[in-house]
Amino acid sequence: MELVDKLIQKGDLSDEEFASILDSSDPGIGEYLSKKAVAVREAHYGRDVYLRGLIEFTNYCKNNCKYCGIRGGNPSAERYRLSEEEILSCADQGYDLGFRTFVLQGGEDPYFTDERMISIIRGIKAGHPDCAITLSVGERSRESYERMFEAGADRYLLRHETADKAHYEKLHPSDMSFENRMKCLRELKDIGYQVGCGMMIGSPYQKTEHLIKDIRFLQEFRPEMVGIGPFIPHHDTEYAGHNLGSVELTLRMLSIIRLLLPDVLLPATTSLGTADAMGREKGLMAGANVIMPNLSPAGVRGKYLLYDNKICTGDEAAECIRCLENRVEKVGYQIVVSRGDHPGKRRS
Repeated sequence: MELVDKLIQKGDLSDEEFASILDSSDPGIGEYLSKKAVAVREAHYGRDVYLRGLIEFTNYCKNNCKYCGIRGGNPSAERYRLSEEEILSCADQGYDLGFRTFVLQGGEDPYFTDERMISIIRGIKAGHPDCAITLSVGERSRESYERMFEAGADRYLLRHETADKAHYEKLHPSDMSFENRMKCLRELKDIGYQVGCGMMIGSPYQKTEHLIKDIRFLQEFRPEMVGIGPFIPHHDTEYAGHNLGSVELTLRMLSIIRLLLPDVLLPATTSLGTADAMGREKGLMAGANVIMPNLSPAGVRGKYLLYDNKICTGDEAAECIRCLENRVEKVGYQIVVSRGDHPGKRRS
């Protein structure tokens, strides 16, 4: 408890002190962390929870990340791509349901060239100019990022996955590099995007020292959003038999991130809700303030499986929202109709 108080007062701890918090078996530390993180989150955002409408528009991917169910080398993945008309229809439906941010997420699919992405971005902005567009389409060139930003994209999510180069190389094939991932993140921030990064908790070969490196990276990079969730294995990967990541450790990391980056946008992720039936509620009660429901057509949701047993693959969007509203209200929060920009980072 004293270390948590020191973190709040000083804004930092030594590596050894962070390790003590992360490795402690005392559940009281997690409870105390959550209590303090919620107070900080409410000081900045009140009890509002922001929605991000997730449109998973392609599960084709040229990469072969060792943990991912839609990796290019998985012959069992049932592939799909949404058309531009289908994507715009998802956005229209989402707008009517109260969404003011749309997240276009997909594998690194070469079919979606800059020209196709720009047309989609402009189409959404033309129909809904008061909305924000978040992209999550992986590593691209700086020129590509610039063109999409100029077309109207506001935010970009690119998980760094781990701030340790050797650990990164255990999770990814040799044709992907830690240096390029970090280069992409810095270019996105330099261009002017609101940038989100993040990592899996309990991923293969992860140690406490890796999580501390992640903390140090977040302190230095200062992203506008951080997405974390427990590692969940997929049956068609080489890490199929790896243990599920700890929900308790994920919640501690959420709280630590909230205390270190008080105004960060912090999702209670789908993977957290998959690992624990009350995971998203627990995330909100540990300092999170964003939820990302699925707006993809129900017919394709079961095909975008990065990990096994993903929740909400069969719900219609409206059903999912009503369910989430009830669940959020039961733990004392409220979903609001808002873009939910990071303070001071919305562009005109």
